[in-house]
Amino acid sequence: MENLIDFFEEIGAIKEGHFVYTSGRHGRYYFNKDTIYSYPFFASLLARQIANYFGEREIDLVAGPTMGGAILAQWVGYFLSLRKQSLKILAVFAEEEDQKRVFKRGYQDLVPKKKVLIVDDVLTTGGSIKKVIEAIKKLEGEAVSVGVIVNRGKITAQDLQVSELFSLADLEWESFEEKDCPLCKKGLPINTDLGKAKKS
Repeated sequence: MENLIDFFEEIGAIKEGHFVYTSGRHGRYYFNKDTIYSYPFFASLLARQIANYFGEREIDLVAGPTMGGAILAQWVGYFLSLRKQSLKILAVFAEEEDQKRVFKRGYQDLVPKKKVLIVDDVLTTGGSIKKVIEAIKKLEGEAVSVGVIVNRGKITAQDLQVSELFSLADLEWESFEEKDCPLCKKGLPINTDLGKAKKS
């Protein structure tokens, strides 16, 4: 899909200001992944691209972390099923529990012995995906590959300990420890609507 970043900007998915990321680091830009899912047709096109990339791989199950990864897993699983003309490709999601990711709701019975593609919308530190991979391994599934919409942390397949990592777009945005943040030093207010600093 051409001009993907331009479209993200057009729909307001890329914000500028002063943000606190999930990692705790600060930055000038924020990718509001939830905006993507307000456009279901566009979200489906992104998922189809990921499914097309992994279409020739042996995959039994698609998994993602809640929330965005859960939506994406459904779409990618759907398009993989179409490509392979198979009703046996499953889609599940892992929930956060006690700072871990776990499969519940009967999904824990679907993971064992499966070759799993992990998907998510934005990859920053890899923390959420690593927790999903740990949950898959705990259930004796095989985490084979990772597919994301945006890789904004320069994360590699080796970082995640999987054979392959595919991203539709790479965003290289500078981030800072709070003590070194130039935005803090300038007194620029932190955005409390988006990011880790958002109001509960």
